[in-house]
Amino acid sequence: MGTVMFVDETTSGSRGAGWGLVIDEERLPVRELIRRRIFQEVAEYNADMPEVFQGLVQPEDAERVLNGYALRAPRLIDPEAQTELALRAFAGNGFLVLVGERQVTDPDEEIELVPGTEVTFLKLVALVGG
Repeated sequence: MGTVMFVDETTSGSRGAGWGLVIDEERLPVRELIRRRIFQEVAEYNADMPEVFQGLVQPEDAERVLNGYALRAPRLIDPEAQTELALRAFAGNGFLVLVGERQVTDPDEEIELVPGTEVTFLKLVALVGG
């Protein structure tokens, strides 16, 4: 059992503070890491329902705002639907996953989770005019 640190970065250079999630397994596919991350952030949002959802991917019927995504109407977010959006974004290069310093491109690749593993989600920012 150990804590995996999740950190969000953007190609523009911003880096979030990161947060930890306790994971019992020593190895997991990247797909499952993404799922667990999404389920945790959705559970936290659904418990408090703040004005802005600060998650990995934009929920349906939400608009991008300065610090996340604002839902057009307050509602609970479905973690399964949000996981599907995240997996599609990963497949479509909406974000990269780095485990330590190594990029992982296959969602089914199993990664070893040693104590202190850091998983970085590098959100790709579209270029203006590109």
